[in-house]
Amino acid sequence: MSQCNLSERSCVPCEGGVPPIPAEEARAMMGALHPDWQLNETASEIRRKMVFKGFAAPLSHANLAAWLAEREGHHPDINFGWGYVELVFTTHAIGGLSENDFICAAKWDRLLASE
Repeated sequence: MSQCNLSERSCVPCEGGVPPIPAEEARAMMGALHPDWQLNETASEIRRKMVFKGFAAPLSHANLAAWLAEREGHHPDINFGWGYVELVFTTHAIGGLSENDFICAAKWDRLLASE
């Protein structure tokens, strides 16, 4: 699955009742994302940390991530402070990763590439 393909898709609401993406499939889907994304050991979340100078750029990127999350209806945990912003995607309703997590990560990658 290509990053272009993922970033052109839209998230669909997930209220549970479906299994999370299996670890093997999640590892394969990581190839469609920027190499800075990391899959945790249990394949239940993906995260990307970006480093900046100062506070304004992390705040701006956190706000951009929030805007994207609202547009897609799928919300990451956003951690930021002086010099960094980190996004963590997981689908809480299913206790692991869904395609929505990868769609939003790919859309984030596309936004950053256009800066």
